[in-house]
Amino acid sequence: MNAEIISIGTELLLGEVNDTNASYLASQLALLGANLRWITVVDDNMDRLVEVLGRAWKRSDLVLATGGLGPTQDDLTREAIAQMLNEDMKVSEPLLQNLKAMFAAMDRPMAATNSKQAALISSAQAIPNPRGTAPGWWVERDGRVAVAMPGPPAEMQRMWQREVMPRLQARIQGRVVMLRTLKCFGLSEAEAGETASQFGDWGNPSLGIYAGSDGVHLRMIARAASCDEAAEMIAGSEVRLRNMLATHIWGADDDTLEATVGKLLAERGLTLATMESCTGGLLGSMLTDVPGSSTYYRGGFVAYSDEAKVALGVDLRLIEQHGAVSSQTARAMADAACQGFGADIGLATTGVAGPDSVEDKLPGLAYIGISDRLGQNSVEGRYPPARLEVKRRVAIHALFVLRQRLLVH
Repeated sequence: MNAEIISIGTELLLGEVNDTNASYLASQLALLGANLRWITVVDDNMDRLVEVLGRAWKRSDLVLATGGLGPTQDDLTREAIAQMLNEDMKVSEPLLQNLKAMFAAMDRPMAATNSKQAALISSAQAIPNPRGTAPGWWVERDGRVAVAMPGPPAEMQRMWQREVMPRLQARIQGRVVMLRTLKCFGLSEAEAGETASQFGDWGNPSLGIYAGSDGVHLRMIARAASCDEAAEMIAGSEVRLRNMLATHIWGADDDTLEATVGKLLAERGLTLATMESCTGGLLGSMLTDVPGSSTYYRGGFVAYSDEAKVALGVDLRLIEQHGAVSSQTARAMADAACQGFGADIGLATTGVAGPDSVEDKLPGLAYIGISDRLGQNSVEGRYPPARLEVKRRVAIHALFVLRQRLLVH
């Protein structure tokens, strides 16, 4: 099955909104075993939209379109599909009544322009959208399928998972595609690739290696005639990868480092406190993104200045001797966080986010400190000297350091 994705919206071409829908759908199509051949971004222009949709309809078995299903005059996806297929749009009375009921439930008046969201063509079936006012379209004709979904990611992803993907899976017989992603930290893409190459040929399962926001990801894709066969292929490959990269692999698939360390803290009955300098509270924010984090996370200090560090318990003489950006200060910050909140473990970050040097230390240099009953320790990290990237990578590195520490508790 050859597939194509069309992202619709002038805001995408202006750079006002990132096109996360295309990357999400691309990863989902891989699970279906579909061959994604093209991704196109087009603005809210009827002529160009009809042209793009018509070209996709001729060359692809499956066309996935996102965006342009709203009630305003520049939402043209329905009209463009209708024009491309030379079919008339008519308002569906059941859809219209559902739409009116939705607005009534929200105690909001429904504008007359919302009625276009209840329109269909003869080749289209409505796809429910309980998260928004715009139903999707499932269009099937001449052995091809086109699916129009809303632009807001939360609406689109729910529609894909609950409605669209199951229907597509039912059309595919005798083929199973299974995916498994292992997540690593402390390796570059090249290093991970060289290590994985020792395994030999990665034909089936295939192996893709790419940089993620939380390290390097190794994605295995197995294609087989049955789920059991695909699962067996994935399991064998995963064992080999874990044996080769044991100290670097911290999770798989949808795992996050903050949830992983949170689970370890909860299982061990340990509490955590943080003191952050260069990350400016990002580490604490990530930790508290996890539901139930209040059971193990006592709190955190953002000690951005030397004065703040000293006020919170870091020895001024230590900072004067070694600098605020040093392994010694990182360890002292972790211990001060531990003492200040009465926690079992203290975790700290200090570094040079940039763009300027600090204490003759270049941007991208950072230290992560940790303090607990096992003693104090620190880790040095060097990152690409871009301010936001430094903050993000230091916070992730700190979580990885914490995970390693928790494994020996």
